[in-house]
This record gives sequence, structure tokens and C-alpha cells, in this order.
Amino acid sequence: MLAVIGGTGLYELFEEVKEEREINTPYGRPSSPIAIGEIAGRRVAFLPRHGKKHEYPPHEIPYKANIYALKRIGVTRIIAPCAVGSLKPEIKPGDFVLPDQVVNFTRREDTFYDGPDTTHISFADPFCPELRRVIAEAARELDITLHSHGTVVVIQGPRFSTRAESEFYQRQGWDIINMTIYPECALARELELCYASLSIVTDYDVGLKGRSDVKPVTAEEVIRVFRANIEKLKELLKVVIAKVPEERSCECKRALENARISK
Repeated sequence: MLAVIGGTGLYELFEEVKEEREINTPYGRPSSPIAIGEIAGRRVAFLPRHGKKHEYPPHEIPYKANIYALKRIGVTRIIAPCAVGSLKPEIKPGDFVLPDQVVNFTRREDTFYDGPDTTHISFADPFCPELRRVIAEAARELDITLHSHGTVVVIQGPRFSTRAESEFYQRQGWDIINMTIYPECALARELELCYASLSIVTDYDVGLKGRSDVKPVTAEEVIRVFRANIEKLKELLKVVIAKVPEERSCECKRALENARISK
């Protein structure tokens, strides 16, 4: 089964919600009951990461419970739409980005393996190459502006960056900034799930250096731009879901092979 983790507006992806699953996990309850429906003839699960009423800020999302619950109900692939800020002038609000690298600046629990079995997953390439390829193909078909590579820096939140922080991220050459992609992507890899982020650019982070015409980001502006692009996102997700192969051919499903230290 494939899952979409995203905002509550994406419930409308389903023509009909077939069921809602309440899941208990060793890490507590997920952000919301998991909705299950059908899209393009495929069984799809949907989980609003911030909760149905957007009650969980980025630093309080139950990431471990969310990913564990999806694994428990049989999910093997996750597509995770989210809002991001741009760190480069050529990546504009309204564009989509398909990141291939992540830099973590959060202070969150980010592993299922606290012992006794010491486990070190390979995380050189944090996002599933197979899902990324399918998303890029679908965006080309729909003539949607999508940047097919990029490094996302993930910050703790819930506040936005200072000017000095944003300038630092820009000097590193990083492309976009977000508050939720990590630890979602790492936890998914630890459970051998495929994971790809589908990022919608909603703003220029704090304002780009040297661009006095760009104002600092506000929550109101982020929501406005995200909602303005929600129909385009839903159209893209439906095409992607129809295109995803039945069988996985990527290495995500073997992430735990040779990851554990022998006793």
C-alpha cells in the first residue's frame, strides 16, 4: 500500500474514504486516525502530519508513531507533500521541488533503534530514487514546474529563521528550507519504507540576500501560496499514484541488510 503524508486539504484526493484506522504504537498514537481510500485503482492511506485540526506544530509531531503506524497497516511507500521556503532566486514561490539531499538542524528523536541491537542504516541518499523518478515523469507530463534536485535544510521550528541563519544556509549553497521532512525520511528508511518529499515553494526564506523587494516570510503567506497550489498538487499526486510500479526495485526495502553490528 502507498501512503500520502500531508495537509488536511488532501483528504479530497479520495472519492470516498473507505475506512479510518485508529492505531496504537509503542511510540503513542499518530497525529490522526489513518484514512484509507482508493485512487487510480490503488489502495492509498492518508495521514495528516499536523493532525486534522493542525494541532501539532512541527517540533511536536509524533513522527515515530506516524511512520510506525503506516508500516503496521502494510504501507511500503510514502509520498510526503509539504511547504518549503526557497533559498535561491531561481526557485520561485509556486514551483515544486523534488529534493535529493537533506541537512538536519533539528533536535528530535530520529531513530527506532535505541538498543540493544545497534543499527546503522545507510543514508547517503535519503529519498527513494524510484519514487523520485515517477514524480519527475508525472510533473513533465502535466507541464508542472519542478526542480528535480535540491538540498533541503530542516530546522527545528516552529519559528522561522533569523536573517543571519538564512544567510548562512544560502552561503552553503542549499536550495530549500523546511520544518518537517526530517526525521520523517530517516524513520521511513529505518523501517525499509520508500519515502519521497514533494515540496511546494511558498516563500523566499526571510528574503534573499541582496533582494530588498522580498519581504520576510509569514505563516499567513505560506498558507496562502500552499492553498493556491493545492489543486495542482492533487492532480500531480493522482498521476504519480497511477504510475508507481506494483513491485519495488529500489534498495529501500533492504535498508537493514548489513546495518546491524554483530555481537
